[in-house]
Amino acid sequence: MSVNYAAGLSPYADKGKCGLPEVFDPPEELERKVWELAQLVRQSSNVVFHTGAGISTASGIPDFRGPHGVWTMEEQGLAPKFDTTFENARPTKTHMALVQLERVGLLRFLVSQNVDGLHVRSGFPRDKLAELHGNMFVEECVKCKTQYVRDTVVGSMGLKATGRLCTVAKSRGLRACRGELRDTILDWEDSLPDRDLTLADEASRRGNRGWSKLTPPSTLPSQEVTEPGTRTCPSRWAPPCKSGPAGTCPSPPNAAEAGWSSSTFSPPSTTATQTCVSTAM
Repeated sequence: MSVNYAAGLSPYADKGKCGLPEVFDPPEELERKVWELAQLVRQSSNVVFHTGAGISTASGIPDFRGPHGVWTMEEQGLAPKFDTTFENARPTKTHMALVQLERVGLLRFLVSQNVDGLHVRSGFPRDKLAELHGNMFVEECVKCKTQYVRDTVVGSMGLKATGRLCTVAKSRGLRACRGELRDTILDWEDSLPDRDLTLADEASRRGNRGWSKLTPPSTLPSQEVTEPGTRTCPSRWAPPCKSGPAGTCPSPPNAAEAGWSSSTFSPPSTTATQTCVSTAM
């Protein structure tokens, strides 16, 4: 859970502004903004999304700075509320919508600060995903950089040894690499992973349209790889953004007219898993 993740980090005083209020638009305003977003995505040739903790709250994983976030509750001397574990959490409809956008060629790259592994478990392509803070389910070989995606959390944090060795043989007949495996979870002062940071930076610079989805755009490290043209999607933690005068977008169609169905973005009954995937650059 994000609770255990937060508890495993080193003490750190500056956790940003906590207890941010939730802001909800009326249904008709939300529908208008969603349609506006859809139009912008369709008109763009290189879309990049940045995601944060808010994308996973619907799966039962609490965020950090929201009204009932882990650090918000910690400031109040209260225990955070949670509904699931990292292992039992399932990708949300938002995760699956991002998968669908990538499959139809509308989303070129995804940058995430989340460690819950839900983007990988949703089936989002690993080569189009940068996880800047690591992944609770991933361990990496220090020698050949092969990454292993596990079904359970790897059991350590802070880029520490997990007690397992790399079993990959680069060629037939050769002995296994046997390099030490380490978790990929960053602590407060750890440097961002070279592979993911490079991919995120290159994708964000190429993108002619970028959005920060359900994560405060001022949150490091995401702001370091976000170009000035990046827009923030309407979220639950900030007043709604305006891209122009009301009524400048065409009226949104209903779901049938758009060719959508509720099953299009439904979470899978089982999540995508991989034993190992090489990410050496």
